[in-house]
Amino acid sequence: MMRAWVLLSAVLWYLTGVGWQRFSEFSEKGFFYGKPGHPVKVYVELHHNSPVLVCMDFKLAEKETVDPTYLWIGPNEKPLTGNDRINITKTGKLMVKDFLEPLSGLYTCTLSYKTVKAETQEEKMVKQRYDFMIFVNPFAPGWKGMCNGSVDCEDITNHNILQARDRIEEFFRSQAYVFNHDFNKTLPAMHFVDHSFQIIRIDSCRPGFGKNEGLHSNCATCCVVCGPGTFSPDVDVTCQTCVSVHIYGAKSCPTSDKNQHEK
Repeated sequence: MMRAWVLLSAVLWYLTGVGWQRFSEFSEKGFFYGKPGHPVKVYVELHHNSPVLVCMDFKLAEKETVDPTYLWIGPNEKPLTGNDRINITKTGKLMVKDFLEPLSGLYTCTLSYKTVKAETQEEKMVKQRYDFMIFVNPFAPGWKGMCNGSVDCEDITNHNILQARDRIEEFFRSQAYVFNHDFNKTLPAMHFVDHSFQIIRIDSCRPGFGKNEGLHSNCATCCVVCGPGTFSPDVDVTCQTCVSVHIYGAKSCPTSDKNQHEK
């Protein structure tokens, strides 16, 4: 079964009503905390809400911060104010609603707060930056509902496929019996060999997505949105290089760049 995911950091997690993902050391109750000096990777299901990104790390969250302020910057260093899909709380928590491919990329938050020395009451302003990388899963809306609420949608899908295989086998077996025992000799004979019907798993990704074990080692079998500088025009699992592509999820490469690449 094809898996495909969009980029936000950590590993995948499951949260009812949000989408299914694996747990990460950086997540707690659906929240993803930052890690100073290390981008946190998060994979979000297409057309679902992202997990909550916290502009703080675990260690700092256990302490009391004085007069904290939060500044979020989105992909391409664009401010996130005025975007209906972006929800930022007064406590610096961010969530992206109805996630789409163009929303993929680097989300950066700068936390500013005061520290006060107990002995001198001297105040000092401290700033800490947290980076989150967000990617996408292109399952169509309503896909999860077909799994009857199961966490592992792939297991449910594979089970259904095997059931379909067994029913198709039974159909041919019963038809062969009818044809072989029918007195109407004008019907052609049908011969069915048990276990001759097989299902072959095809590894593929939808256009604009691919697999990259090096970049997404925590989700090596997942189809992840192609990043800037790459594209995928078909169901291949590889994102091809194209230096003139500057967006996520590109399905084509400009002709001039393609010709230059061929030379």
